[in-house]
Amino acid sequence: MKTIKLLLLIPFIGVLCFLPMANRVEPYVLGLPFLLFWITSWMVLSSVILAVVYKFDPDNKRSDTK
Repeated sequence: MKTIKLLLLIPFIGVLCFLPMANRVEPYVLGLPFLLFWITSWMVLSSVILAVVYKFDPDNKRSDTK
């Protein structure tokens, strides 16, 4: 497994492992309850992490055209 692909574990850990600690309504962040803000921010961060993995993964550099 490439080391860059280990970044894909970050959203998994952030959402599943830390979700019980974030399970509260207050404080409100950007007008959202904290839990909703937590889940929404991890969706955005997951997209950023996926883009970074795609950009730096050497398997994506190969061309499949013949």
